[in-house]
Amino acid sequence: MPRSRTGTVWVAICVTVLVLGLLIVFIAQNTETVDVSFLWMDGTVPLAVALLIAAAGAGLLATIVGTIRIAQLRRLHRRS
Repeated sequence: MPRSRTGTVWVAICVTVLVLGLLIVFIAQNTETVDVSFLWMDGTVPLAVALLIAAAGAGLLATIVGTIRIAQLRRLHRRS
């Protein structure tokens, strides 16, 4: 049976629901508060929130670096 866009979207939705379910369990299990200091800001947040913010920041940084590298490679490919 050939692949279709509908089938691909269905698999993507299933994976997304599974990841969100695991994320909900992660947040529910890590509710204790922790002290966070960043530059001049201090405060307390739930551990899950602090970890999710750190992961989102790392993902954003990786996306930026990857985008810059892809742009470099495209520019190099156009020149040759």
